[in-house]
Amino acid sequence: MDVIFYAVPGLIMAVALFMAYRVVYRSSQMRSAWNSGLTAQARCLRMYTTSHGGGGDSRVYTTLHHVYEFVTHDGRLVRFEEEDGPGTTLEGDFVTVHYADGPRVVATAHRPSHGRQAAATVGVLTFLGVVVLFCVGFMATYTDISSGMDAMGGF
Repeated sequence: MDVIFYAVPGLIMAVALFMAYRVVYRSSQMRSAWNSGLTAQARCLRMYTTSHGGGGDSRVYTTLHHVYEFVTHDGRLVRFEEEDGPGTTLEGDFVTVHYADGPRVVATAHRPSHGRQAAATVGVLTFLGVVVLFCVGFMATYTDISSGMDAMGGF
């Protein structure tokens, strides 16, 4: 039974730490694309939405996706998908993309917004940090309580 009081918070912490990794990774990708100075005209090949939630009284969340294709300065054809783009970009539209060159091209159609990106990253990391600290505190408190119960002979 004790394992549940360690496994569940441990699993929550693992998910929170993985999410933190993904947030930092995506933020660094966008920053490198914006800082590279490389831009290209990309065509929106597809636009679609995904939804989740909506059961009973819960809220429905919809995410807008765009699929873009462009040619790099050295002639490579790159296709990428991006979430949360502008709703005004439709299939067939041309947009400016920022990209970082390399073996694996990193691109974004989002306009450079370093301050907004940094604030969003810090906000999400702060929230995830609080989740991890809560889990650590829960496990430490449970350890203290269970060792105290053992010393008193249990229930």
